Amino acid sequence: MSDRIDVKKTYKLFINGAFPRSESGRTYEVKTSKGVFLTNACLASRKDLREAVVAARAAHNGWSKATAYNRGQILYRIAEMLQARTGEFIQEIMMTTGVTKVKAEKEVLQAIDTLVWYAGWSDKISSLTGANNPVAGPFYNFTVPESMGVVAAIAPENPSLLGLIESIAPVITSGNTVIVLASTKAPLSAMSFAEVLATSDLPAGVINVLTGKKDEIAPWMASHMDIDAMDISGLPGKLTSEVKVAGAENLKRIHSFKGTTPTRITAFTESKTIWHTIGV
Repeated sequence: MSDRIDVKKTYKLFINGAFPRSESGRTYEVKTSKGVFLTNACLASRKDLREAVVAARAAHNGWSKATAYNRGQILYRIAEMLQARTGEFIQEIMMTTGVTKVKAEKEVLQAIDTLVWYAGWSDKISSLTGANNPVAGPFYNFTVPESMGVVAAIAPENPSLLGLIESIAPVITSGNTVIVLASTKAPLSAMSFAEVLATSDLPAGVINVLTGKKDEIAPWMASHMDIDAMDISGLPGKLTSEVKVAGAENLKRIHSFKGTTPTRITAFTESKTIWHTIGV
């Protein structure tokens, strides 16, 4: 059947465990590094962001109350499923960024290792940031880390897959939920990763993936009153001031990072102090 029509893959948003198109109907062209058309990706709207925040907020209670061990197991399961589709991700990274197969494979394997690394931290972060505090009187006094709530993340343009996972894995490790804006120029691996999430054990709404323009969506994220914090590691410098000003108006915690580090977990946690009477 040499005259068959090639079935092109349709890339959509990932909100609340489902794959809707943008409510606005807008799309933009995704091209190869050489300018050849690949596909149309959804251009997320303000309403898409609002629906993602609603989903993330609804999922936060259950996800934050899950045991640290359970969250780690789910992260590890995501890594397993990503590894099973390594070849597909290598091809998508090569098409959109123009890197060699060796470099694309290295990125995918590093993304898998990053998920496993944060999975290991899930039940250990409380030992790093928690404490048994000495107090005067017949009391136990404990400090324990808790999730902040809903976090918005701007993934870097490159590396498109590894940068996405570095943005979301530490955020959900401590029990937060997240809305992430994927690489604008190379969003294919991010949306394929959403397919991995949809078929894993991750509860709906814990991770929501949007595609679109950073200069549109980032300011909306910063001004949204039900987003508690932002990771702006992938934000262009020209937008940083605008986003920080908008975020300051609602006391949003805003951070930027490089690489894989436990600080990316602790930056989006709060410290809770518990007093308990010592029994006789």
